[in-house]
Amino acid sequence: MNEIRRGTLQEQTFYEQVGGEDTFRRLVHRFYEGVAEDPELRAMYPEEDLGPAEERLRLFLMQYWGGPSTYSERRGHPRLRMRHAPFAVDRAAHDAWLRHMRAAVDDLGLSEEHERTLWNYLTYAAASMVNTAD
Repeated sequence: MNEIRRGTLQEQTFYEQVGGEDTFRRLVHRFYEGVAEDPELRAMYPEEDLGPAEERLRLFLMQYWGGPSTYSERRGHPRLRMRHAPFAVDRAAHDAWLRHMRAAVDDLGLSEEHERTLWNYLTYAAASMVNTAD
């Protein structure tokens, strides 16, 4: 979606187009509701409370899609594969992660184009985290 600002045409970021922080807050919260009930995935989160992990993922996704750079300001470069290296991420974990993320994405009610863009990224990201053969 384009918007005219002071005589120049500027495109909104994906983050802005889908509703900003509220959308990413809802996405990640719904995702972690699924993780909390999934024994295989829950074991990958050493913290008793999933709140810190929820905040990290929310801030990362917000920044990735054009929102505030709070994630990098707090944690530096994302280095996703390195941060996930201590955990055995196999195909089953990949599938479970995507199952919970699919439910979260579906709950957002995004346009078909936005949903497809987000889902394509999430499936790519999930595949790139696999670090253990089945």
